[in-house]
Amino acid sequence: MATLILVRHGRSTANTAGVLAGRTPGVHLDERGVEQAAALPGRLAAVPLALAVTSPQERCRETLGPLLDARPGLELRTDERVAECDYGDWSGRKLGELADDPLMTVVQQHPSAAAFPGGESLRAMQARAVDAVRDWNARVTAEHGEDATYLVCTHGDIIKSLVADALGLHLDLFQRIHAEPCSVTAVRYTGTRPFLLRLGDTGEFGSLVSRHGRRTDADTTGGDPAPEGNAVVGGGAGAP
Repeated sequence: MATLILVRHGRSTANTAGVLAGRTPGVHLDERGVEQAAALPGRLAAVPLALAVTSPQERCRETLGPLLDARPGLELRTDERVAECDYGDWSGRKLGELADDPLMTVVQQHPSAAAFPGGESLRAMQARAVDAVRDWNARVTAEHGEDATYLVCTHGDIIKSLVADALGLHLDLFQRIHAEPCSVTAVRYTGTRPFLLRLGDTGEFGSLVSRHGRRTDADTTGGDPAPEGNAVVGGGAGAP
């Protein structure tokens, strides 16, 4: 079946502000995110793409802008099923304010039981995202052949949940997965099992260097997992 390339949107103004954007409108790429998006066409230059699919959030559409400019014939489709998680009442709030909420412990330790007040559960988020890529896999394979590759631009928690599904991991383990802004994750699906080919590939490795002892603004807004080992809800900002 087709190969799926998952692209997380570039760094956004909400990422750097430490805000859980969710589906809040008007969240755009920041200066670094614009640079990341501009570099995406070159990073994917050797990869033929049959189709591009995007989350409806502005930051995903902006991330794909340079790629679509470089490939004017590339078809773009929007799919609500790969939209950001609906964080409900948590949307638009500072991550620092949410850290002590009892629900955060559930999100971190038992995410399959987590449901956001006024929003959706993480189980529902994963289910709709998996349904989406399975549908697109079948469509792209039928229309373009077994060797076709297509791209989905989406969000950190969506990517983590899709990787967990591809690896056969329970959703309760998905917080162990991380995808930087504008990183590329690739999954090849077959009739019997998926294969994870790339995970969170940014083409650079500076973010792997330990920054303990010299915390930066990006560190405090979700660049790395928190010191106690918690994952950042919404994906975090990544390296500055």
